[in-house]
Amino acid sequence: MAAANVNPTRMELTRLKKKLTTARRGHKLLKDKRDELMRQFLEMVRRNQALRESVEKQIAQANAHFAMARSAMSDEAVRVAFMSPKQELRLEVQTNNIMSVEVPLYQSQTRTSREGDIYSYGFAFTSGDLDAGVASLAQALPDMLKLAESEKSCQLMAAEIEKTRRRVNALEHVMIPQTEESIRFITMKLDENERSAQSRLMKVKDMMLAEAHHYQ
Repeated sequence: MAAANVNPTRMELTRLKKKLTTARRGHKLLKDKRDELMRQFLEMVRRNQALRESVEKQIAQANAHFAMARSAMSDEAVRVAFMSPKQELRLEVQTNNIMSVEVPLYQSQTRTSREGDIYSYGFAFTSGDLDAGVASLAQALPDMLKLAESEKSCQLMAAEIEKTRRRVNALEHVMIPQTEESIRFITMKLDENERSAQSRLMKVKDMMLAEAHHYQ
């Protein structure tokens, strides 16, 4: 038992009582943090699900256009069409603090602002479905970045929730009970010592009275 290794002194009792007060306060704060993390996590998961469905729908639409383009164009023509891209995308990663969790924020910026630069080929020898597929992917890109941001945030939030849950359980089931047990042990020992001291004092008093009476 943890109490067996405790030094039963009043100084140790005072220290343990302060430790217990701090542990209970920390336990409450961590429980509040866990509950708020869970609330925000569930909201984030719902938004992530809707966003994923939207992105999958847009990608499926783009793939359908590319499949139609492949049926109308040769493999060599498709490879040549994408051989020399005109546009360039730069991705900047920032962070946002949510309940001490650093979640990512993705911001994209293209090298040029011309919408037509998403097409790396001329339109004379390509299928219109190829143009539609490229346009569909370009429209889906912002939502794809949001989805990546959301899913990474969900992973980080889930890890923080699990870490907080373990801390709450450690305080609730290990540290606080052990500290309470140690306090009870020290209190019991101090009470025993006090009773023993009182018994000795009473016995000494009786002996002194007896001796005084004998001398009289």
